[in-house]
Amino acid sequence: MRIKQWITSKLSILLAGLFVLMAGNAFAADTKHLIIGISPGPYGDLFKQAIAPSLEKKGYSIEIKEFSDYVQPNLALSNKSIDANLFQHPIYLAKFSADKGLKLSPLISVPTAGVGIYSKKFKSLAEIKDGASITIPNDPTNLARALRYLQAVGLIKIKAELDATKASERDIAENPKKLKFHPIEAAQIPRTVESVDIAVATGNYAISSGIYPSAIDREIIPENYINVIAVRSDDIEAQFAKDIKEIVESEAFATIINDPARIFKDFQKPAWLKAKTN
Repeated sequence: MRIKQWITSKLSILLAGLFVLMAGNAFAADTKHLIIGISPGPYGDLFKQAIAPSLEKKGYSIEIKEFSDYVQPNLALSNKSIDANLFQHPIYLAKFSADKGLKLSPLISVPTAGVGIYSKKFKSLAEIKDGASITIPNDPTNLARALRYLQAVGLIKIKAELDATKASERDIAENPKKLKFHPIEAAQIPRTVESVDIAVATGNYAISSGIYPSAIDREIIPENYINVIAVRSDDIEAQFAKDIKEIVESEAFATIINDPARIFKDFQKPAWLKAKTN
């Protein structure tokens, strides 16, 4: 009889422990607190204004974490310090993930502020003088993007045999105006507008610094440079990822993006959104 009681007691303890463990796992799986990583500029506002309210209606609480560079948001996403990020285009995401051995994936593309040329000395591209100094991003993908853009507006030519998505300043084949290039960290470029002749700044940093409306020219963004919301590859089918994607594809999101009172109205829409609204 004592053996039966001992077995029954041990079994009860084991079942109770299993119940607690299962309950804990269920709670963890059902957590609805999302931490979203962004870089300085408009994408935190885009998430807070056009996505977060709808997520909150679905029962999520949202925390925005701002990063000061283009490196930490992906590292934080990989190590699970954040759940998603919004700051980069898919080319940068793919290269960074490959270089660092990270398993990150694009979830959906969103309206994006393009690279622009800024100057306190010139009011148009035609006014740019020979020997002008120019700052451009120094990270490989945005450096190549800036050079492709400068080629598109006729200021330089890149080596014909080269993959333009991998170009650096060493790959400039023709520089008729003898522009003097100064690659620096993308976040610092808006601060150089006062000290150089022209600056090629990414949209998010141009907006956060207040120079965005003054661009003398702005790129037509290639589709593979439209920003994406990124998640861990293992989470691409997670419920929170599905909910974010559903919201970005919703009419509520489109209404906010097209609001004439918000800066997002000037952003270039991804192809999927253009097709939906046409």
